[in-house]
Amino acid sequence: MIPKVFREVIDLGDGREISIETGKLAKQAHGSVVVQSGKCMLLCTVVSNYKQSDVDFLPLTVDYREKFAAAGRYPGGFFKREARPSDGEVLTMRLVDRVLRPLFPKDYHSETQVMIQLMSHDEDVMPDAMAGLAASAAIQLSDFPFECAISEARVARVNGEFVINPTRAQLAESDIDMMIGASADSVMMVEGEMDEISEEEMTEAIKFAHEAIKIQCAAQVKLAEAFGKKEVREYEGEREDEALEKKVYELTYDKVYAIAKAGSAKHERSAAFGEIKEDVKASFSDEEQEEFGGLISKYFYKAEKAAVRDLTLNEGLRLDGRKTDEIRPIWCEIDYLPSTHGSAIFTRGETQALATVTLGTSRDANKIDMPSHEGEENFYLHYNFPPFSTGEARPIRGTSRREVGHGNLAQRALKGMVPDDCPYTVRVVSEVLESNGSSSMATVCSGTMAMMDAGVQLKKPVSGIAMGLISDGDSGKYAVLSDILGDEDHLGDMDFKVTGTADGITACQMDIKVKGLSYEILVNALQQARAGRLHILEKLTDTIATPAADVKPHSPKMVTRTIPNEFIGALIGPGGKVIQELQKETGTTIVINEDPVTEEGIVEILGTDQDGIDAVLSKIDSLMFKPQMNESYKVKVIKMLDFGAVVEYLDAPGNETLLHVSELAWERTENVSDVVNMGDEFEVKYLGTDPRTRKEKVSRKALLPKPEGYVERPPRNNDRNRGGRDDRRGGRDNRDRKPRRD
Repeated sequence: MIPKVFREVIDLGDGREISIETGKLAKQAHGSVVVQSGKCMLLCTVVSNYKQSDVDFLPLTVDYREKFAAAGRYPGGFFKREARPSDGEVLTMRLVDRVLRPLFPKDYHSETQVMIQLMSHDEDVMPDAMAGLAASAAIQLSDFPFECAISEARVARVNGEFVINPTRAQLAESDIDMMIGASADSVMMVEGEMDEISEEEMTEAIKFAHEAIKIQCAAQVKLAEAFGKKEVREYEGEREDEALEKKVYELTYDKVYAIAKAGSAKHERSAAFGEIKEDVKASFSDEEQEEFGGLISKYFYKAEKAAVRDLTLNEGLRLDGRKTDEIRPIWCEIDYLPSTHGSAIFTRGETQALATVTLGTSRDANKIDMPSHEGEENFYLHYNFPPFSTGEARPIRGTSRREVGHGNLAQRALKGMVPDDCPYTVRVVSEVLESNGSSSMATVCSGTMAMMDAGVQLKKPVSGIAMGLISDGDSGKYAVLSDILGDEDHLGDMDFKVTGTADGITACQMDIKVKGLSYEILVNALQQARAGRLHILEKLTDTIATPAADVKPHSPKMVTRTIPNEFIGALIGPGGKVIQELQKETGTTIVINEDPVTEEGIVEILGTDQDGIDAVLSKIDSLMFKPQMNESYKVKVIKMLDFGAVVEYLDAPGNETLLHVSELAWERTENVSDVVNMGDEFEVKYLGTDPRTRKEKVSRKALLPKPEGYVERPPRNNDRNRGGRDDRRGGRDNRDRKPRRD
């Protein structure tokens, strides 16, 4: 018997709906829902252990996977099963995690898993836009200690109109692609890319998405009430001691405030804070340290955070001595690595990124193979964050989710400035060499300069800046911090990264940690970010004002040639013989693609030697060479035959034709060598296709004057019923070969 199903429907306002259903699937999970829009269905389950883990943080895992069966496809690879998550799946996990994590109590440390699976795919529905809704709806049906319902929505702007959760086709026409995460009361997360929009336009898009999210949050609450809202579970929270907290605060606050005000460098400051912490511990007995050691450390960091925030709010000063809107010193350098196709160093304070550029053909494109999306990226960026960049030694276990997310942000910031007619596949790799505050924005800056150094004709240079916010809800005081440090990232109420050109924003990423942040403060913060971004952009353009006019001498040159479809096979040759030999002889890489619309062949020729590229172009010209009727062409004899000579068009090497002995001269020619020899060059006239042999016909004699008194020979009689020398076979054929038998 099918169990009772509870269902809520959300109207998106344009004929589309999202339904949330529970009660049918995965009932042993602590909460489970199926979210559906069109044919797209997501199953989300949540489970959290009842025993607290022995850690001082929330061990939350958000896992998002797309099943290939959902799109009626097989997974690629040898094993034919879903394996490690793709970058697209990792990015969706991060979007959901960033909104959920702050809403769990700070002292809740139970192992918690949120698993979201795409079970059915719809080409017109982008499933990542519903993942946050599914996660929150499942949690609302559980007994987890969770603050309130949230949801996420994608907002686009098509032809000046905002659209919630657009289709992929609509997104292709949009100048905004933003994902907003929020509760009914507050916006908590923003991430996306834009086509050089203003700060005010970005704020309007956030407001529009928030209104839709409020409806989605209300639907979750209604579903939970219908299903039967569970009592929130009891759990053993962290130990607290008000007297101890007060004592640590009194021992710590003033000393930390003084060091913070001194404006020292990162390692010097960290060492000084460490000494204060050790002095505080030393003020307690060994027995007290053994009993309260964890609490002493906790209260020390709490007092440290309060002192640093107060310094900024009260005096407008920061840990390194800067004012709130001041940018750290910047130095840049291009063409640092001699063998790369392009390189640049960007250093801002204690953050440094070295970017490299590699140019390739369409064969080097980044292939995307997900159930919800297949395609290629001809521009992509990879970001590496090694442990030495923060002065640490820790295990290296492959590419982290953080590296995937930061690389994607930098890629989205830059990709709109790569021209559509760029012939290359462009790969940028950012190596973070030092980090103390937004290495992702340093990646944007170094990536911009490296591409310009490589000769990629960027439409406009792009810069990025990381901002912070410290606010006091009681007094209404707040301070927006430009170019934040790593420490300021942790202690602030909002950290947001904004990238753009001189004319507008190209990408952003925000995490807002305080409730009820006013849009007025948000706009002010964005305006301050713009001023900082333009300051950094000026430093970049001082280093390299415009893209290099051409690629470097050792970089591959790219030439693209379009050829009619019927010549593709000839260029490839049987079994690829022609193209392989051509690549070997010329030292080039040749890639042939077929235009899906015109079905013409698009030939990409990549090589460092211009002579090699020219040789390939000559070969293509030869293959495409079509002599015109009654036109003259210079040829060369390349083979001697009894009945003529094989000649090659000098303007199209490789194109051969037969010059018949009868077309050598007006006089009767007994031996071909009496008129021409191997290697001779002369002109011939193209006479079209012989109707009898259906082969091309050329003539040398047609360009020679007729000898005086020359008499044209009568045409050959092909009537086989007549006698004569040319009718001997026909005559014999008309005679009976055997006597008749009556």
